[in-house]
Formats: sequence, structure tokens, C-alpha cells
Amino acid sequence: MADETPVFQIQRMYLKDLSLEQPNSPQILLEQAQPQVDINLGMAAAQVVDGIYEVTVTATVTTKVKDKVLFLVEAKQAGIFEIRNLPDDQKQGIISIVCPQMIYPYLRAIVSDVCTRAGFPPILLTEVNFQAMFEAQQAQAAAQQGNGGSRIITGAN
Repeated sequence: MADETPVFQIQRMYLKDLSLEQPNSPQILLEQAQPQVDINLGMAAAQVVDGIYEVTVTATVTTKVKDKVLFLVEAKQAGIFEIRNLPDDQKQGIISIVCPQMIYPYLRAIVSDVCTRAGFPPILLTEVNFQAMFEAQQAQAAAQQGNGGSRIITGAN
């Protein structure tokens, strides 16, 4: 009989991709206007082999001055995790909540460091509630699947 003990282990954390662009330098560096910063985060997960998953968290930071890009940073921090002998709903929660929470501090540090090394003030990514993101995605998926067959009840009847 095979061992059915639940397993969750970090195999490796690594920087998967990093890009810095300053397409309008050096002229834009002479601008005195306050830059606008736009930050987008994403998360992806894929099974590598049976029981081994890669989870990637991506940050794209676009900073503009007067509609011209001052700098653009895109960083993808990834981790490889061994997840075995867990029910699918628990496994999905670990992949979508626990793993990104472990990866995100590394991503925050990389983005801040790259901005500083590029000669700009550091961009500090705010904390992210991956559980709330996961629950919102689950609710959205359920709403799309059951376009009339389900009902949300709030409060007591």
C-alpha cells in the first residue's frame, strides 16, 4: 500500500523573469512633473509532473510622466512545490493562497531593488490578501457557471 501521508514542501524559489525598460531616457529624466505609478499583479500555477507544481507571481510596474513611460518593470518570481495526498479543494487553496504568500515577499524585494538600481525611488508593493483574491475568483467562476441556478443569501431570514 502506498504512503498516503499529506505532503507540502518547497522545492525551490527562483526569479523566473525580470525586465526593466526606460524607453524615453534620458530626456524624460529632465521632467519635473510627478510620475503616475500603475501596478498590476498576476498569479499562475501549473503542474510540472505528478505532485509537483510551479506557482508564479508577476508584478508589472509602469511609471509615467505626462503620458510617457518613465520606466517599466516586470518581474516574475516562481516557486516549485511538492503537494501530494491532499483533497483537490485543499490542494487548490494551497496552490492559490499559501504558495503565492510564500513567493510574494521575494517579488516585493526584487521590484524595490530594481527600481533603486535603475536610479529611481523604490516602489514598495503593498501587502496582498491572496485568500480574498482566491475567494473572489471562486465566486466569479461559480456565478458564471450557474447563471440562474444559484442564489446568494445574505443575512438571516
